[in-house]
Amino acid sequence: MLTTKKKEFIEFMMHSDVLRFGDFVTKSGRNTPYFVNTGNYRTGRQIAELGKFYAALVMKKTGGEFDCMFGPAYKGIPLAASAAASLYNEYGQDKPYFFNRKEEKDHGEGGSLVGYKPKDGDRVIVIEDVITAGTAVRETMPILLGAADVSVTDMFISVNRCEVGTTEGKTAIMEVGEEYGINVHAIVSVADIYEYLKQSDKYADMLPKMKEYMDKYCILD
Repeated sequence: MLTTKKKEFIEFMMHSDVLRFGDFVTKSGRNTPYFVNTGNYRTGRQIAELGKFYAALVMKKTGGEFDCMFGPAYKGIPLAASAAASLYNEYGQDKPYFFNRKEEKDHGEGGSLVGYKPKDGDRVIVIEDVITAGTAVRETMPILLGAADVSVTDMFISVNRCEVGTTEGKTAIMEVGEEYGINVHAIVSVADIYEYLKQSDKYADMLPKMKEYMDKYCILD
């Protein structure tokens, strides 16, 4: 269901040039008529607003019952930082966050993690942009599980593309849930975006392309 909050987020992404329509290729190699690039957030206002959307979803789904938050390099870093700031500013939740380096540092404090140092027993949530084929998740989990005896309970993303993963009949999010026991929560889904586009005549030429893509690659509830 396209709620007012979801509509606000879709328009926010579009105005920030993060949600774009055209001809693109995803990380999984699929040709897609829409693309989400959170690397296009570039102002203080944008990152502050983005953090509010993430924080609201985090509180709705967890009630603040977690110990720390992780943002995978690179795009997950500002997402986790903005969500952490908004959790404190909006809800009084002062949660630690951390992120990884792509290349491990061999001087100074060393290591591949920056910020909070996870401890055995910590409940970690992950802040990411999107999940298409689940590749990034499979790269992230060894980092977290190798840092300490933690449990990764939830992942929060901007858009659920609802796409089939590596197993026929299952989305990448379903696979992630089965493989790692992670509950993935999205601010909006591809179905929400499609419903939004249907509300305006100016997107009429995009609707058939979106429908074709969804029919080919997506599993919708």
